[in-house]
Amino acid sequence: MPLRPLLFGEIMDGGFQTIRRNAKTMFGSALVVQAITNALSGVTTLGMLGIAQPPVGGFTTQSEAMQYLGPILGALAGILGISMLALVLSSILQGVMAIPVARSALNRRTGFKQMWSLARSRIWSLVGFGFLVLAGSLLFFVALFVLAALILTGLGPVGLLLVLPLGFGAVVAYVWVRTKLLVSPSAITIEELGVFAGLRRSWTLTARNWWRVFGITLLVGFMVGVIAQVIQIPFSLASGGLTAVFSPHPSAEQVTTTTVVLLVISLVVAALVGAVGFAFQTSVAALIYMDLRMRRDGLDVELLRLLETGEDPDGVPGRRGARHAGAQSWPPTPGQGSPTG
Repeated sequence: MPLRPLLFGEIMDGGFQTIRRNAKTMFGSALVVQAITNALSGVTTLGMLGIAQPPVGGFTTQSEAMQYLGPILGALAGILGISMLALVLSSILQGVMAIPVARSALNRRTGFKQMWSLARSRIWSLVGFGFLVLAGSLLFFVALFVLAALILTGLGPVGLLLVLPLGFGAVVAYVWVRTKLLVSPSAITIEELGVFAGLRRSWTLTARNWWRVFGITLLVGFMVGVIAQVIQIPFSLASGGLTAVFSPHPSAEQVTTTTVVLLVISLVVAALVGAVGFAFQTSVAALIYMDLRMRRDGLDVELLRLLETGEDPDGVPGRRGARHAGAQSWPPTPGQGSPTG
């Protein structure tokens, strides 16, 4: 990528080029996480297949109702647990995968083992960040749900006039905060910061750049979502057609077997597509971090120096002296880098 503040197209192209040059490292790591979460989701889904249908006339006793609702509540708890695990793992992996992105700025490839070796000292900080984000998100939405329930209980249907604007405002606030903290994992890993120092660093870097960061991440997320759907829709249609052709009048056992086979294939496809999408989104987030540091701290000057001298070829660009970068002011002093791009 150009060693100067980046344009939108350069960030997008840099994301693709980083994955292409470090395919085994980035795609392999993302695929491991996707495989774990998708496998757990598959187990939960298969467990739900065995849940019996509710009786037509309703439940006659409380024990009968609990016997039916128990597995459903267990499955919902499992889905919630998997979602929380995915959030923590993705937070950790986002920080780890910032390393090959930073090294790609100097045209340096990063092996799978090398990436995890360079990130080893930051794992616990990333774990702490992941659980902090998880706890904050749960607390936020639980508090919002309780407040909405209290309003509806006290005011009845009229309370919707308050709950709907409250919900919209809460979503806006949540998106605003998540955007402000987007580059925290990259800062924790590359600058070797603690959890709260990484949060503060991200908050500072995104100052005066919130709309730009939000716009890029929103567009990238939309692109990844559309591409994933385009890939999976033909598969879904084909699987339904094959089922109708080979088993036009299936028995209950054939239905179960077909469902399991299609579920496994669907999870495999989803894992592959999700890994590519996650690797690209993570690469873009790390490039946004590099761009913000070039705009604010003159990181481009340091990268040019490393490129010319070939110094620290096995290290992480931007890591040396990074703890003092946050003390620098905006706009940069002469020679620190161009604020435009």
